[in-house]
Amino acid sequence: MPHRRAILALLLAFAASPALATAEHQYGKNEYAIILGGKAPNGKLSVAAHGGGESGSDGFRIYLMAEPGHRKLMTLDDVNDDNILDTGPDAFHAAWAADSRNLAVSFRSERHIVTLNIYAVDGARAKLLDGPDLFRDVTGLSVSSNNDLDMRTSVPAFTWTAPRRFHLTDYRVFVADDAKLADKLGVLGKASPRDGGGNTIQFSAEADGELLPDGKIRMAKPQPGKFEDLQ
Repeated sequence: MPHRRAILALLLAFAASPALATAEHQYGKNEYAIILGGKAPNGKLSVAAHGGGESGSDGFRIYLMAEPGHRKLMTLDDVNDDNILDTGPDAFHAAWAADSRNLAVSFRSERHIVTLNIYAVDGARAKLLDGPDLFRDVTGLSVSSNNDLDMRTSVPAFTWTAPRRFHLTDYRVFVADDAKLADKLGVLGKASPRDGGGNTIQFSAEADGELLPDGKIRMAKPQPGKFEDLQ
């Protein structure tokens, strides 16, 4: 769990310091900066960021690159100037499978929301997969399509355990008028009263997963994760 706790600590630090609200980078015209963990184990691929303007947000994208020539191959889907908060290359984290054929990329889409994308990599192409969602698996609810869910924090953490197998932790914080969501979550949820009324509800779960040959993802039954002391 240290990776999730490190990310959570970073998010809390950002929240406490407006000066550190975003990590920006002004890119040179031909600068494609490799993100954290972006070099593939096979040495033939990497993931790099590039954007325009003073903050680096104009037309921001991350790219699959051919190495060692650092040649641009393609943009990675679902990472762009519409869904990112930061532009600095060190604010984006890549996790390559040992065989360099699968890739996970995480980044902040909001101040306390981390997005996780998983890609299947075949030579010069990277295909975005329909990623796992432990909260949806447990509740049948999708945060993106449910206006009744007030999610304040989301911190997934992803670790490869084999070329096609991984371990996922999913930690989220919601605000609700009552504790019905916590009741629905059972041992995967924890409710705490908020000053002024209502409840803070934590969701914490972890599970092993496997990428199947058809590109789908199979998840094991979620188990309880660690809860934070939010008092």
